[in-house]
Amino acid sequence: MFLLLLGVPAALAHYYLWRRLVRDTTLRGGRGRLSGTVALVVAFVLMMAAVVFSRSLQVLAWPGYLWLALMFYLTLVLGVLEIPRLLVNRRVKEPAVAGVREPDAVPLPSRRVFIARTFAVAGGITAGGIVGYGATKALGAPEITSVPVPIRRLDPSLNGFRIAVVSDIHLGPLRGRGHTERIVRMINEQQPDLVAIVGDLVDGTVDLLGEDAAPLKDLVSKHGSFFVTGNHEYYSGFQPWLTELERLGVNPLRNERVAIQRGGAGFDLAGVNDVTGKQFQDAPDIARALDGRDTANPVVLLAHQPVQVEEAAKHGVDLQLSGHTHGGQMFPFHLAVPLQQPVTAGLEKIDDTWVYVTRGAGFWGPPVRVGAPPEISMIQLSA
Repeated sequence: MFLLLLGVPAALAHYYLWRRLVRDTTLRGGRGRLSGTVALVVAFVLMMAAVVFSRSLQVLAWPGYLWLALMFYLTLVLGVLEIPRLLVNRRVKEPAVAGVREPDAVPLPSRRVFIARTFAVAGGITAGGIVGYGATKALGAPEITSVPVPIRRLDPSLNGFRIAVVSDIHLGPLRGRGHTERIVRMINEQQPDLVAIVGDLVDGTVDLLGEDAAPLKDLVSKHGSFFVTGNHEYYSGFQPWLTELERLGVNPLRNERVAIQRGGAGFDLAGVNDVTGKQFQDAPDIARALDGRDTANPVVLLAHQPVQVEEAAKHGVDLQLSGHTHGGQMFPFHLAVPLQQPVTAGLEKIDDTWVYVTRGAGFWGPPVRVGAPPEISMIQLSA
C-alpha cells in the first residue's frame, strides 16, 4: 500500500518532468531526447529501489532519496512556472505584423524550444538550490530550543526543572554513530534534569544499528533517561530494541510511570506505547499508565504521536511531550500534518493539557529539511 501511494504519484511526476525537461527541450528522434528519457527512467527506478532496499543496500539510499527530494521540488517549481510559461508561449504564437520582417528571425519552433529550455534551467536551479539548502539544514547540528511551560499543581521548589526532549533521531542508512554522538554531546552540554527520547530512534534492527545507538549510554542527567516507542520501532523489531536501550541505561516506559522527586516535591513521569503498537499486540494504554496515581501531583506524559493528547486530556495529563511530525520536514508538507495530528510543532493547549511537539533531530527519507530545521528541545517547568 505504501509503495502504491508513493509509486503512482511519483510515476506521474516523472512523466510531467519528462514532458517539461525532455520532450519540450529536445528535438524528436535526437540523442538528447533519448538520453533524457533514459535518465528519468533510471532515476525513478533508483528512487523506488532506495525506498524498498535502502536498509540492506545502503549505497542506494543517498542518490535515491536525494532524487526524491529534487523530483518533488522540480515538480513543484515547474508547476508554479506553468502560468508564466503559457503566457510567454502565447506571445510567441502571435502572428507577425504584416509587411514587417525581423532580421535574422528565429523560427517559431526554435523559439518555443528556447523558452522551454529557459524555464527548465530556471526550475532546475531553483529546485537544486532548495534541496541543497534543505540538505545543509538536515545534516547540520540540531537547534537548541528553550520552551518554558507553566504546570498547574507544580511545587514551586521544582521551578526551572529542565527536560531535554529529542525525537525522530532516525538512525539508519543515512545517519549513523556520529549523529548519535553529536546529539548526546549537545544534550549533555545543556545539563538537563531529565532526558526524554520520544520515539522513532531507529530505522533498522539492533544487529544493523546497535553500534550506532551505543553513544546513548553516555547521556548524563540528574534523574535519568527515558524512552517511549515510535511507529518506526515497530517496523524495526521493537522488543530487541527495548532490551538494548535498557542495556544502554535508557529506561523504556511502556504504559507505566515513575515518580520524579527533587527534595520533598515531585511529579509523575508517564510513558505510553505508540498507537502503531496496536498492530503488534503492544497497544498504548494511558489509563493503565496513570492508574492509582496521586492526582495532587502533576503528570508529564511521553507519547510519540501528538494525536494521543486527545486521550491524555481526558485523564488530566498536565503536559504531553511528543514528536512524529518532523514539523512537516519539507515545505509545504506542514500543511498536510493537521489532517492527522492536532499540533504540527511547538507548544499548544488541548482542553486543559499542554502538548509540546518537537520537530525531531533527524529526518526520514530524503536528507532534506525545508522550513523545519532539526531541534533538541529544552522544556523548563514552572509553577
